[in-house]
Amino acid sequence: MLPPGPEWARVLHGFGWLRHLRAADSAVARGNARALVDDWLRIADHDPIAWEPDVAARRLLAWLTQAPMILADADPGLYHRFLAGLTRHFRHLRTRRGEEPAGLPRLKVAIAILACAVTVESFRRWVKSAAHRLDEELERQILPDGGHVGRNPASVVDILVDLLPILQVLAARGLPVSQTMMNAIDRMMPMVRFFRHDDGALALFNGASASPTDLIATVFAYDEAKSRPHGNAPHSGYQRLEASGTVVLMDCGPPPPAEVAQTAHAGTLAFEMSSGHSRFVVNCGAPFRPIGEWRRLARTTAAHSALVVDDHSSARIVEKGLVARLAGQVVLPGPHTVDVDRREQEHEEEGTEITVAARHDGYRRGYGVLHERPLRLTADGDRLDGVDRVVPAADGAVAVPYVVRFHLHPSLVVEIVSDAVRLTATNGEAWDFVSADVVPEIEPSVHLAEAHGLRRAEQITLTVPADGPREIAWTFVHTTRSLVPRR
Repeated sequence: MLPPGPEWARVLHGFGWLRHLRAADSAVARGNARALVDDWLRIADHDPIAWEPDVAARRLLAWLTQAPMILADADPGLYHRFLAGLTRHFRHLRTRRGEEPAGLPRLKVAIAILACAVTVESFRRWVKSAAHRLDEELERQILPDGGHVGRNPASVVDILVDLLPILQVLAARGLPVSQTMMNAIDRMMPMVRFFRHDDGALALFNGASASPTDLIATVFAYDEAKSRPHGNAPHSGYQRLEASGTVVLMDCGPPPPAEVAQTAHAGTLAFEMSSGHSRFVVNCGAPFRPIGEWRRLARTTAAHSALVVDDHSSARIVEKGLVARLAGQVVLPGPHTVDVDRREQEHEEEGTEITVAARHDGYRRGYGVLHERPLRLTADGDRLDGVDRVVPAADGAVAVPYVVRFHLHPSLVVEIVSDAVRLTATNGEAWDFVSADVVPEIEPSVHLAEAHGLRRAEQITLTVPADGPREIAWTFVHTTRSLVPRR
C-alpha cells in the first residue's frame, strides 16, 4: 500500500513504533511485533525511503532494542531472517558512509553502526573502527557547552537516549569507553536541564516539537552529578534567566551552518517564559507530524515570540532552486552577528537580578536596521522587563513597520483587565502584560508542538507603523501565585 506521505513512510519504516507494542506487554502485541518485522524481512524490494541512511539507522536501532520481544518464541526461520536483516543493515550503513546528510542523521548512522557492532558477536571486530567514527562525529557536532551544532534543543535528548545504552553495553562487555564519548555525555547532560522548563517540556527553538517527557526523565536518571545548568550557553547561542521559579530562555545565536540547517528556524532573539509548572510565553514550535505548509510557516520569525520587520523573517528559508535540491530547505544566515551582554547583580536578601541585552543584524541587508532586545528578570522572579528597539545600522533615518509578537501557551486564559492583558494558567498562576508605548492587541495563534495535533492559541501583538516609535518597552508582572502546591 502506498503511504499517505514521505514523512509517514519514514516513521513506518523506522520501526520506532515497536516500543508501543512492547509497552502493551501482551501476547497479542508481541505476536504482532514478530509478524510485522517478519513481513518486512520477507519483502525483497521496499520504497527507496526505507533505505535512506537515517531511516535505516533508526530501524536498526529499533530492532536491536526490541530484539528480546521480536525473538521471544520465534521459530528458527524468523531467527535466521532477523540475523540476516541485521547483517544487511550493518553492511549497508558501513559501505554508504558519507552519503547520509550532515548533522544529526550522520551521527545517528554512526551510533547505529557501533550499537550493532557491540551487540552482535560476529561484528565485534568492527567495534574499534565504529567507535572511532562515532568519536569523530561527536567532536564535530557536540559543542563545548553541550549543545548540538544544529541548535535544536530536542537533538540533545535524542542523542543521549541512543548513547547511554551503548555506554552501558560497552561497560557490561568489558570494552573500553572512549574519553570523547564520556566528555560529550558529561557536557550534554546539563544542557538538557538548561533547555527544560519546570513543567518538564523543552524550549521550542530551531525545530523542537512536543517534548518526550518520559525520555527526558529517563535521561535524568543517568545523571549522577545532577548539576545545575549555567545560564550562559555561548557556543549554542542561548541564554537562561531564572529566579524563584520563573524561567526565561532566549535565542541569542545566528542560524546554524547551512549543511545542518534543514530544520533550523528564523527565531533570533525570540524568548520563552514559564512560571512554576506553567508555560506562558512560547514559540509556536515545529509540528509533531508535518502537515501541509505548517512546517514552513513554523520556521518563520512570525511564529516566534520576537520582533518582525515588515512581515519578513530575519533569516531567509530556501525552498526552491539548486541549494534546496542539494541541501534541503535550509535556513541561510540572516543574522551574521549577534552581540550578547549578560549581567548578574547580586541582592543580599532577594537573590540575583539578571539582565541579557542582545542585538542582531538580520534586517540590515534588506532594511538597514538592527534589532535590539534587552531583558531583565528581577531577583524575586516576579517581573520581566523588556525593550524592543529598531535602530539604524548606519547614519540615517529608520522608517520601517514592525510587530512584536508574544505567542501564548494554549492552556492559558487570556483577558483584558484595565490596561493590561491578564494571563491565567490552569493552576491559578497569573501574570499581567503591560506596555505604555503601544496598546497591546490579542490575535489568534496556533500551537504546533503538540503530539495530538495543532491547537488553537492566542498571541499578544504590539504593532508599530513606519512612522511610529523606534523603541517600545513592555513588562510581564507576576500577580497571582499558583493555587496548586508544587511537587
